[in-house]
Amino acid sequence: MMNDYISKWGRAAAVRCLKTAAQTAVALIGANTVSVTALDWPAIVGVSITAAIVSLLTSVAGLPEVEG
Repeated sequence: MMNDYISKWGRAAAVRCLKTAAQTAVALIGANTVSVTALDWPAIVGVSITAAIVSLLTSVAGLPEVEG
């Protein structure tokens, strides 16, 4: 029973984590970008990873899609 909960939680937390990282990257890239080479990729990756970690830590408090 507990292993099933942990598995569901892990999948849900991973999905939220990846979505958060992708949304952060899209927000940092913006719509006014002229060239992909003009982007500060290390900064974008760093901020996106930080947002993903914060999302994962926030998921420890509980995920509505897993609670039941």
